[in-house]
Amino acid sequence: MRHDDLEVWKRGYAFALTVYKVTKDFPREEIYGITSQLRRAALSIPLNIAEGSARSTNKDFLHFLCIAEGSIAECSTLLKISSDLTYLPAASVEALLAELMSIHRMTAGLAKAIRGKS
Repeated sequence: MRHDDLEVWKRGYAFALTVYKVTKDFPREEIYGITSQLRRAALSIPLNIAEGSARSTNKDFLHFLCIAEGSIAECSTLLKISSDLTYLPAASVEALLAELMSIHRMTAGLAKAIRGKS
């Protein structure tokens, strides 16, 4: 299955774009800290879904979905830290976390479906 046909990839891609937009106003001293880490974690979600879907086995795809799940957890933690440091308004963080949890559910559902095929 092509990655860009997967709804979870589309949502992850949109999430990564949103993270880039909301972090552009983070403090300059965070450019190599939270800004970079959050952006890399957000990018990792659709990138790992894409890479996994391009692999030849379901086992490989599941491995990359697990990595995407780790990136989801990383983003969640970094967003909470960004909120506590007042880099982002609480309402923005809540919306981002809600979307992240939706992506998590979709990723878990895709993994479950792939396991069912194996």
